[in-house]
Amino acid sequence: MSKSSPPEGQNLAFLRGLTQPRLSRSDFMRGAAASFAAMALSGTGPADAATVTNWKAWWEAQKPTKEFIFANWPLYIDVTSNGKDHPSIDTFTKQTGISVTYDEVIQDDPSFYAKVAPVLKSGQPTGYDMMVITDGWYLTELLLQKFLVPLWREKVPNFNKYAGASVKNPSYDPGNKHTMVWQSGLTGIGYNPKLTKREITSLDDLWDPAFAGHIGMFSDTNEIGSFGMLKLGINPTTSTPADWTKAAAVLQDQKDKKLVRQYYDQSYINALQNGDIWITMAWSGDIYQANSKGYKDLKFVVPKEGCSIWHDNMCIPVGAKNPLSALAWMNYYYTPDVAGIIEDYVNYICPVPGAKDYILNVIKDPDVANSPLVFPPQSSFAKTHEFRAFKSYAEYQTWVNTFSPIVES
Repeated sequence: MSKSSPPEGQNLAFLRGLTQPRLSRSDFMRGAAASFAAMALSGTGPADAATVTNWKAWWEAQKPTKEFIFANWPLYIDVTSNGKDHPSIDTFTKQTGISVTYDEVIQDDPSFYAKVAPVLKSGQPTGYDMMVITDGWYLTELLLQKFLVPLWREKVPNFNKYAGASVKNPSYDPGNKHTMVWQSGLTGIGYNPKLTKREITSLDDLWDPAFAGHIGMFSDTNEIGSFGMLKLGINPTTSTPADWTKAAAVLQDQKDKKLVRQYYDQSYINALQNGDIWITMAWSGDIYQANSKGYKDLKFVVPKEGCSIWHDNMCIPVGAKNPLSALAWMNYYYTPDVAGIIEDYVNYICPVPGAKDYILNVIKDPDVANSPLVFPPQSSFAKTHEFRAFKSYAEYQTWVNTFSPIVES
């Protein structure tokens, strides 16, 4: 493929954390619910999001700047072979005159939240104009605490023009009032047909005694709980605590029958590659990367009962000193050519469907453009479900307490 490779000896899946955003959901924040101190509303300084009543007026009071500080995950944007330059960033600066400080500071959601939350609560700027946060409890907490600036949507017309349906109006941020998706991924089933001896189509296959001792499940409570409900025909997005109890029971039965070899973090992909497990919960990006590294026997399937879809989201923290620059980046990103340049490197699910033609016809990388793991067909999207957006920390704790006994030894 034409995308740049990571530096010699580095594993793209582990350094980017292909699965780390999902792993991070197993580490839940304790006692995070708290209010933050009032912040002055003047110029481009910190905004007291709890008291601002007219965000359009606030936005109109902002002054354009020539700086932009962007916090993201490692290996999550295009990079040249020297590992230092980012063509998409360089072009943005040439087009807008805005200098970008790109900081690969986010290793997982819990630790990053722990870093910025005390700063936000104290009314001070985080030092970042935009952050990329995975949907889940930490993004929900940022929204509940009003730590994110509502977006000035008129300044991001390309989102309405080019964004795919799968990233519009998410359950965790209705109307995309505070977030726009950076990249997405599916949680489905990965398997080796040479070992399963048949094609896999259903979540029931993860409960098949024929695979006893060779089944992998995730240790992340959000992921495994959602799969338990999907097996029972329950939509995780709109589920209730009573539904969670039912899902926990079917997962406990799977465990009691010793069908599961292990409840994995990101190490599941190694177990699948070496044959320790034959079938497993899997992330679409991992299977794509495994195939690109030569593990051609592995397949990824969206089961007939459905699967989970996760999103990593661009958002602006209160106190951002260059919010207009952040909006300029969002609008720039949501075009087929820019999204295509970045997508050809990161290989997740692109939020801009039009990038497929750009990758195919301009970059000329058919492997990426034609991959159903990067540009899934509508038939796959039709079976996806977003994670439960918790309404409070107490509700989140109830979920964790329901599913933690399953994954704990």
